[in-house]
Amino acid sequence: MRYTFPADLIEAQTAWYAAYRQLATQATRAAGTTTQRRRLQQLSVRLAAHPYWRTQAGRAPSARMALKELVRSGVRP
Repeated sequence: MRYTFPADLIEAQTAWYAAYRQLATQATRAAGTTTQRRRLQQLSVRLAAHPYWRTQAGRAPSARMALKELVRSGVRP
């Protein structure tokens, strides 16, 4: 199934991956990760609470995977 995701949802997922990568590269250093962990948590909440997930298309579990795959692939609609 094809999904049409709102731009802000795509941007939030993209930012989540960027924050995760940044945190992963800093994980070897104990200091300075609090800000990245907080940012990742904020983005997680923003993604989970997005109104798109309450729409008919967004209710399908495959929609979340499709969003992740879209962002990972780097292809923008």
